[in-house]
Amino acid sequence: MCGRFGNALSAAELAELLSLEDVPQGAATARYNIAPLQDALVVRAGARGARALAKLRWGLVPFWARDPKIASRLINARAETLADKRAFRWAYRQRRCLVPADGYYEWQRARTQRLPHHIGLADGAAFCMAGLWERWQPREGAPSVETFTLITTDANDLTRPIHDRMPVILRPGDYDLWLDPRVQDPAALAPLLQPFPSDAMVAWRVSKYVSDYRNEGPRCREPVGQLALF
Repeated sequence: MCGRFGNALSAAELAELLSLEDVPQGAATARYNIAPLQDALVVRAGARGARALAKLRWGLVPFWARDPKIASRLINARAETLADKRAFRWAYRQRRCLVPADGYYEWQRARTQRLPHHIGLADGAAFCMAGLWERWQPREGAPSVETFTLITTDANDLTRPIHDRMPVILRPGDYDLWLDPRVQDPAALAPLLQPFPSDAMVAWRVSKYVSDYRNEGPRCREPVGQLALF
């Protein structure tokens, strides 16, 4: 799974990563410990296919849901079951998004402890994770709520010692295909949902400071001990 991530990108860095013409002032706020049920930036297809930046709540609430509490159980979506699982299959076909990040966290079980790790690209570059988004309306006339989930796949060789799942990290050349709402055939999208290459990633231990979702700042990703563990 993926239970935390960071996005400390500046407006200029977001614009470059996502080929956005403009990032609204104040949209880019450095976040080092984004947790489920919090808001985060995503990119989705907007008017006439243009990429649109939005702030959505992490934890999917399907349009058919009766209770928004379902969001806490839908922070991740398994790539293998997207096309069939009721909670995700409509969004998979029509409402896909990119979730920009510059690292994510995973907890390794070690006897009685859970040891947090920061995981990112080896060159330190930002990246986009594959996501789905939904719009839920509690009742007629009430404001709608927009939410998202992160798609996970099997862990690669680097991350498997930490956890058996990892988020789907997309290559920039695949962004247009992923966002295109006209592409609705799962067979056309499935090849994108693969583990990212191990040799392009790096992971290191961080302190348990990050385990408290209320903690923020660069301290969340500071290494403990040796920088690269895998």
